[in-house]
This record gives sequence, structure tokens and C-alpha cells, in this order.
Amino acid sequence: MKLTFYKYQGTGNDFVMIDNRQKTFPKKDSNLVSSLCDRRFGIGADGLILLEGDQDSGFGMVYYNADGNEGSLCGNGGRCFVTFAKHLGLIDDEMRFTAADGIHTASIKGNVVSLKMQDVSDIREKPNAIFLDTGSPHHVQWVQGLSDFQVYKEGARLRYGIYGKPGSNINFVEPTENGSFAVRTYERGVEDETLSCGTGVTAVALALHSTGRLQHNEASIQTQGGELKVTFDVNDGKYTDVYLIGPAKQVFKGEIEC
Repeated sequence: MKLTFYKYQGTGNDFVMIDNRQKTFPKKDSNLVSSLCDRRFGIGADGLILLEGDQDSGFGMVYYNADGNEGSLCGNGGRCFVTFAKHLGLIDDEMRFTAADGIHTASIKGNVVSLKMQDVSDIREKPNAIFLDTGSPHHVQWVQGLSDFQVYKEGARLRYGIYGKPGSNINFVEPTENGSFAVRTYERGVEDETLSCGTGVTAVALALHSTGRLQHNEASIQTQGGELKVTFDVNDGKYTDVYLIGPAKQVFKGEIEC
């Protein structure tokens, strides 16, 4: 099978994108997905995304982790998904689509996508950390010396040691000199540090606000792959109108024999 694919990245979080509106991709073949995401023997990516039709919203985003298994919401993947739909001529400047956690809306201006996330009200405090779900589960932990922090080692330890096989993404956060915040994330499914995680950045912003570390209803978060912005409203501990904002770009288009 010759497969046409596109490669996209959002602040360094990269994805194989496939137009699957004709339902030709073998969705149950996890080995194929993982081989396409392999950085030495395949295309190379943190995940694979199928663009499909959807009866409820018009479009469906099906996301697979690099290990070949279907995953929960990917925020950066969602922003790339919108940019991909724009490239295909399927949308103008706004989009509505269904992902693993429900229906999302988004807008695009240039290469910047504003993706509306789901409301969040369940924020659990742990010793030196916060746990919440922003479409994917996230552990947010405050650290010192983030640039030299052993993200892979500590991320894997927490991911398996605390959250077991289902797992959680693990985010390590530190304030920056300019008054913002920086994050490094260990992602389940990739089982490694990624340059950026959109649901993780969203979780960090809400965790910072809920613990009083952030006083405003927006945050600029620095990832290894670039800066993302999160805006939100909050009332009685419930976060609504949560938006993940940042760039998403096509890297290249190609064909591969599968």
C-alpha cells in the first residue's frame, strides 16, 4: 500500500497527518502506526492523526500515540489538525470537530490556532503536585533547576510508580526570570520527553492558577519547542472557555510504501 501523508509540528510536537475521509487506512493495525512514527525506520513522529468525517460535528480527529495505540486528546495535535484541514481547503477560519474527549471548536489566523478545550473542575492537590484532566491526564509538579532536571528518569518513575499501567503525563514546572513559567513534559504513549505537550501546557496554566501561583486568567508557558498561551475563565473553581493558542505548521508532504 502506498500511503500519502503530511508531517506537521506544533512547537516541536510532531505528527503524521493522514486524510482518511475515504476510510482506507487500516485503523486497527497498531504495528503500522508505530512503524510510521518510528524515527529511524519510518517517518518519525510523536503521534499519528487521521482526519475523518463525523456525523455530529462534521470532522473527526483520531489520534494515535507513537506506540501505535489510540490515545486521548492531544492539544498540539488538535491545533495541527485544524491547520491540516485548512490546507486541504475543508475550512475557512473556523472549525468544529470531534476528538476523543468530545467536540471542540477552533479558529485559525495565519499559522496560529486557538483551540477551545473542555471545561475543567476536578483539580486534585498532591504533595508538591497537582493532578487534573485536560482531555488527557496530567501530573503537574514544581521543581527547581528545570534545565538540568532528569525528565525522562523522574517522569517514567512517576508515570508508572504512581499512576500504574493507565498512566499519566508528567509535567515539571519552574518560574522563569521574566515572570512566566517553563515546563518539560514526559508523555505516556511516547514514553519519553517531548518538546511540547498542549494538554500539558493547559494543565500547567490551570494548576498554576488554582494554587495561586498565577494571578491572571492567561498564561504564557515556555516549552522546549516554543511558547504557547492559555486563556480561561473561572467561577467557583470551574474553569471554562479554556483556549490553547499557538503556532502549527506543515513540515512536508510525502508518500511511503507500507
